[in-house]
Amino acid sequence: MRQIPVETSGATVMVAKAPQPKVRDRRTGEIAVDAETGAKLMTVDVMFAANDEVEILSLTVPETGISGDLAMGTPVVLTGLIARPWENEFNGQKRHGIAFRAVAVTSLVDTAAQPKAA
Repeated sequence: MRQIPVETSGATVMVAKAPQPKVRDRRTGEIAVDAETGAKLMTVDVMFAANDEVEILSLTVPETGISGDLAMGTPVVLTGLIARPWENEFNGQKRHGIAFRAVAVTSLVDTAAQPKAA
């Protein structure tokens, strides 16, 4: 399936909802894992503001790619953000959308608070 890189340099991005484990199977509570690395996957909702528009995006991120305290309102930077179109059929209804995945979500509060080397 096609993966489309998303340009984030001109965007303002803040956490809308703190990271939560991504559930693979709601009936069993099984947590999703990355097929290549085996890392536990998390879902992070972010406010993505660019070009005078604001959207809430739900991102899938490996647990190892989450750094800093990602509480609501925390400004963040997204690394390796891609969009992937999807489509499926459930109970006779076709559904489609765009899934977003990032390599990392990093708090800008932590990097700004760190003391600078002399």
